[in-house]
Parts: sequence; C-alpha cells; structure tokens
Amino acid sequence: MPDIIHMLPESVANQIAAGEVVQRPASVVKELMENAIDAGATSISLLVKDAGKTSIQVIDNGDGMSETDARMCFERHATSKIKKSEDLFHIMTKGFRGEALASIAAVAQVELKTKRKGATLGSRIDIEGSRLRKQEEEQCSEGTNFLVKNLFFNVPARRYFLKSDPIEFRHIVDEFQRVVLTHPDNEFTLIHNGSEIFRLYKSSRRQRIVNVFGNRYNEKLVPVEENTDIVRVEGFIGKPESSRKTRGEQFFFVNNRFIRSTYLHHAIMGAFDGLLPSGNFPLYLLYLTIDPEQIDINIHPTKTEIKFRDERAIYAILHAAVKRALGKHNISPTLDFEQERGIQLTVPTSSTEIKQPVIRVNPEFNPFGTHQEKKESPLAGWFNQRERSTEGWKELLEINRRIDVQRPEEHRSDIVESDQLPKKPEWDEDAIPFQIFRKYLMVEVEKGLLLVDQQRAHRRVLFERYSRQLETGKGLIQQILFPEEIEISPVQFIALSGIQKEILSLGFDLILTDSNKVTVRGIPADVGSVTAGKLLDEFIEQYNNESALHLDKRSSLAWAMAISTSVKYGQMLTLPEMQELLKLLFACHQPYFSANNKPTMITLGSSMLDQQFL
Repeated sequence: MPDIIHMLPESVANQIAAGEVVQRPASVVKELMENAIDAGATSISLLVKDAGKTSIQVIDNGDGMSETDARMCFERHATSKIKKSEDLFHIMTKGFRGEALASIAAVAQVELKTKRKGATLGSRIDIEGSRLRKQEEEQCSEGTNFLVKNLFFNVPARRYFLKSDPIEFRHIVDEFQRVVLTHPDNEFTLIHNGSEIFRLYKSSRRQRIVNVFGNRYNEKLVPVEENTDIVRVEGFIGKPESSRKTRGEQFFFVNNRFIRSTYLHHAIMGAFDGLLPSGNFPLYLLYLTIDPEQIDINIHPTKTEIKFRDERAIYAILHAAVKRALGKHNISPTLDFEQERGIQLTVPTSSTEIKQPVIRVNPEFNPFGTHQEKKESPLAGWFNQRERSTEGWKELLEINRRIDVQRPEEHRSDIVESDQLPKKPEWDEDAIPFQIFRKYLMVEVEKGLLLVDQQRAHRRVLFERYSRQLETGKGLIQQILFPEEIEISPVQFIALSGIQKEILSLGFDLILTDSNKVTVRGIPADVGSVTAGKLLDEFIEQYNNESALHLDKRSSLAWAMAISTSVKYGQMLTLPEMQELLKLLFACHQPYFSANNKPTMITLGSSMLDQQFL
C-alpha cells in the first residue's frame, strides 16, 4: 500500500494559516493598525474601499523598515518582538507572533512602501498570494504605506461568505475604534469610499471617547479609578439610564490591548445589579494596567483573549471599583455616613399636632368594569389606530386554523412540542383575557388555557406590518410640529445613509447633514408618545446589531423596527388593548412564532391541568 501522508504545498499551508488570523477585512485593519502603533507612529490614516473588499490602505509616520526587514516581514513567524519563549511574559506590544503580514499576503495582493527616518530612499515590495512580484528601491515618505487589494482573490469560497458592505464596514469601524480608544495621544483618520468618517486629533482619554461616540456621551460618563498592587483600573462607565438592549459599547483594555472576557463582564453586571432594567447592558470603557508576567496573551491567534494568573482578584477589584464609582457619584445607595450627614429629619415636639393618616378609596371602583376611566397606556397611540372591535373573531380563527405550522429542526430546543401548539384555539367571544406578571396574556380556549407572550406577539404583528410597508413603499408619517435636530455617532450616520429610502417607508421623515446630525421632521404615526430621538436611537441600535437570523435587508429593517416599537415586558395593558393584540396576532400570516422563530403562545390542556390536582 503506497504512503498517503505528504507535506502540504507552502501556498496551501499559508492559506490555511491565514484563516486563523484573517477572517474578514476588519482582521486586516486590526493587524495593520496595530503594526503601525508598534512602529511608533503618531499619525495613522486608514483608507477603505467597498468595506475593504476592494482595498485597505494604512499609512503611518512610524519608524519604517530597511530593505531587508521589508522583505522578511512577510515570512511566517518572522518578528522583532521576541527572541526566546520567556519574552512572551514581558510583551507590551500589540503584535509578536509574526503571522499577520504573512497571512495577509497569502490571500491578497499587497503593495508595501516603507522608508526609515533619515534614509534617502525607501523600499517597495509587491506580493500576490505569497509570491514576490517586485522588490525595488523607491522614493517615498518616511514611515510605512501598506496597501491590500482584492482580499481573498485566490480563495473565492472565503470571499463568498463575506457579509454585505454595511456589515463588513461596521466590523472595520469596530476594530478602528478599539485602536483609537487606547491611544488618545495619536492622530487617526478613517476614509471610506472617499468620504471622511473620522478625523481624530490628539486629546485626553475622555475627549477621545466623546469624539468617537458623539458629544451626547460626555454627560453619560462616570469616571472609574482604582490603584492596587495587583492591577490599576481606570476608565469610565455609563450611567444606568444610558444602558441599551444590545451589547456593543462594552470595552476592556488590558495594557492597551482590547480583550473579550465574559468573566470580567459578569463583574461589571454584578456592580450594576438592581440599577438596570431587565435585559439591558451598561456602557463601560475600562483600562486595566497589569504586570505582563501576570497574564498570558498567547492563547488565541487574534490576541483578543488572555488569561490572568489571579483571575479572582481581578474580578473582585474590578467589581469593587465600579461599585465605588457608582456610589461616589450618587448613582447607587451608599453606606458612607459622612456623605449622608446632610439628611435632616423633622422631630415632633409636645405642641405639634399629630394628624391621623387618611386613606382615600373609591367605593365604586370596579376592576372588571368596561366603562371605567383609564389613564393613557404607552400603547394607546398604537392600538387607537384601529377600531376597538371584537367582532369577526371566529372568521379570523377559522382562517388561521388552516395555516400549517412547521418548526425548523435547529430550533427544537427553544420551541414547544408540536402537540402543544394551539392549532384550534377557540374561545367564546365573551371570554376575557387576563395579564399575568405583566408579561403574558391568558385566555380560556376550548380545551384549556392559552398563554400568549405579549412582547413576542406584538413583535410578530409589527414585523409583518412593517414588512408590508417596506414592500409597498407606503408608511404613515406623523409630522412633528417643531422638527428635532439630533446628533448621532458616525457609525449611526453611516447606517442611516444606506437606508434613506427604506426608512421613509417605515414612517420616518429625516434630513441628514454632513456634520453627523439628523433633523427629524416626522416619525411613524403609530408609536405613541415616544420621543423622536429615543425611537431613532433604538432603531439604529437594533439594525446595527448583527443578529443570528440571517435575514435580508428588508426583513432586518422590519425586525429592528418591530423590536423598537413593540410592547415591553412589564407594561400594563388595558382590556381593549389585550383583545386587539390577540385579534391582530391571529390575523398574521404566521401567528405562532416571532420573526426569530421563538413561540408566541402555548396551550395548557385541561388534562394537563387535571394532573396537577391528583
């Protein structure tokens, strides 16, 4: 039998290795910008075309490279950062493996121009798919000019799996932000398709954060500072009211290197315990400085994961630092008696008349009455757009009985069994739904009880409604008497610029300016009393948040809008609103699941209830 084990060709081995480092255009941006920082650059420019699919160019004024170094930097495991294994525990630079440039050159067409400070001539090198095409002396500026063209040109399968330009560019902006936030002393520029997105000058750390995310973040930031023998913690956290439903504004930096850590994130969430609404995430940008011997950063090719020698101590210090900052700025309760000395209590005297407390009640109040006067619900603006009628329920349910409910295999663990689905939900028109825990609606059906998740149900209704509006291009707009000017971040501005036509169909009337500001002249007519700024901010946040649904652009917009305007858990619904929501749900094309394939309802059969009393 012939031998079957053989050595891979170098070109194939390089492409396989590149897959660990270069996952998308943003990976190239990360590696090139970090190399520029390590080279001592004080000014770095990033120029991107077509979200990095056509070209990525990084220009810096760093130390530059000699002719020999310029060629050696493309060899695998060629590095100037370490010489022996012990050096791995003294690393303060961002790169050290010597894999980045070799990996990039294996899957792209690369042009490098570099010149050392004080040198007469520089070097130019052209590489395509790890093959050297040209190397010559050339007159160029001091520093390094790195141009990467046609990423994955020789690996079409990898290029096919890249996402749309807006999503890929958002990943590029994420990597850009992670570098600029740790180096406020440097100047940075980001240009996409000829348009300047960021121009950041030397500033303080707080000002850099504000310049990246927008001026409105300045009032949201709470400083954090704690210095111990183990670690120094600095940075900022956001006030609880600035929390969001999605993650994305949480940053950990260890020795000026961005990392991800669910363990440390748990410490932050614990410090905010009781201060955030359920499901919300706080803003934080925390910088940890620690002895490099106390961490191991050589556990992941992208170097975004590290290990701490004393992880529990870091956790405790971080938790205490955030908790102390919240208490120091009067955001959370504190036991500092010196700080609370100003509390004054009125002490009654012998001549003080003591009045007996009086409780006033309405003896005619009937919680089950249908004609009682009610305060306006947060959903009143939405539900009042339709006639509050309960007629035609049987016809609507008869239509939905014929809908064939199928469940994708990959979501079996998240969805109730098919025999529990309310395939024939019949109830008397006089049956009254009840709200449970301000989260579920319960109503009696033919053979038991029907439980409906009010948030998922409303999202299903709105998703189909906004999908129809995007398809027809018609959306109801409620004009604002006094147009509101809102400042948004560059990332939000980019997102809105790409969906101007679609957002009009959703009911927004906007004018974008070049200064990252938007003038809101109208909002969707059925969103109630929510402010334009809050609604727009939440919508962009949801749309920018990459979900696992893999929906097309139209469905992603409809889903983001549905999440932003739907009923929230904890909201009290009136009886007519509950009836209207149930009626609209069963008029949907697919009432049994929300757009993310989660069940909107379950039935508790009478036999199941009987078993509980045996």
